[in-house]
Amino acid sequence: MAAKILGNSGVLYEDRRDFYISPQVVKELWTDVSPFTTVISNRETRSGLADPQYKMFEHRNPWQKQQFVCNEDMTALAAGDTASDPMDIKTISGLVDPADSSYIGYQCEVWNPALTVKRGVVLITAVASGAVSFKNMGDDPVDIDAEDVLIVVGNAHGEGTEAPEAWADEISVVYNQAQIFKTPVEVTGTLYAAALRGESNELARLRTQKSQEHKVQKERAFLFGRSPINLSGGFGDDSLTDANGKVVRSTMGIIPAIEKHGASSGDDQNIFAITKSSYDYGSFVDDMEKVFQYVPESGSKRAFCGGGALSYWSKLGGSESFSANSGWTVNLGDMKRDSLGFNYRTLETPHGNLQLIPTPVMRGPYNEKMLVVSDENLFLAQYRAPKYQANIKTDNAYDGVKDQYMSDEGIGVSLIESHKLFSMS
Repeated sequence: MAAKILGNSGVLYEDRRDFYISPQVVKELWTDVSPFTTVISNRETRSGLADPQYKMFEHRNPWQKQQFVCNEDMTALAAGDTASDPMDIKTISGLVDPADSSYIGYQCEVWNPALTVKRGVVLITAVASGAVSFKNMGDDPVDIDAEDVLIVVGNAHGEGTEAPEAWADEISVVYNQAQIFKTPVEVTGTLYAAALRGESNELARLRTQKSQEHKVQKERAFLFGRSPINLSGGFGDDSLTDANGKVVRSTMGIIPAIEKHGASSGDDQNIFAITKSSYDYGSFVDDMEKVFQYVPESGSKRAFCGGGALSYWSKLGGSESFSANSGWTVNLGDMKRDSLGFNYRTLETPHGNLQLIPTPVMRGPYNEKMLVVSDENLFLAQYRAPKYQANIKTDNAYDGVKDQYMSDEGIGVSLIESHKLFSMS
């Protein structure tokens, strides 16, 4: 509609009309802009850090998986009290490498490489130069072939014997750093003094808008940010600088951390690639077993989803899904609102429940990704507390107001295998 001018007044006709039902209300397209940041900041915030670069200790309980692989074939070990010849071993998990006398007394099940056939049970009776000797603990001969897997199932020692040699593992250190976020807010003096519809004060409106933008910038950094600091390899000397030679710190986001340090196969797999046209129920159950193998206290985990990933789980009951082809029915709960203020749906799996949280910044290349986190291995790190800095521009001739939101924060990510990343295609 073209602007009209009233008679001889020179006043625009449109300016005389009252179009607005709620002249001081502005509707926002997105409300839950940063659920990931909301979760970690409310669960655990470590403030007052002594340094913007920080370290975390972690430990992986290697004795949960104690096993090794034989490096050579062995003549069948007969039942009885005869010891085998020394055997070289490799691919050692949860035990000292190379083998020493701390191995003496371990009972081991002997399995074929595929872990489908148990050949017998043996007792380690001697270790010399990294090679181990066995005695058969069963009634039938035991064949041990190269690449057979020996799994420790306990230890047994003779009466009156001395304590075996002790072994100890090390704790690990992971790293990250805080990042300086700045989001400015600025209006001219004229605009600051004006009476306006939509928001009576433009600076107040922009404060609200820029507060949301500041949250989104942190959300993106905590999820997708890249840092020159290697999460598991130390700080190093590879810091970035700006055009003026000033050091620029950036935090390592959780998704790049998983992509760089995670595993796409094996017992500790935490990177999953789903081909929607061929993904079946058996694969789903196996994947969820790995998601929940480190069982959370609550029995559920949070999963931050792009819209495409959420759509995929929502369509599981359709004709093209594995649920329709297998007779299995997906149980996806109605949308609920968390006490922290974001929406979620619950996906029930055989191993635990996933809280599927729509995450607005997971768009574009992240639309069909799902990030499953372990809350207990994730926190917000604050080197300097967030602040709103008022009137930061003080030029003598400046006619206006300039403020800014400033944060110096990062995230702490430990035990990377406890966090999972799914990609659908």
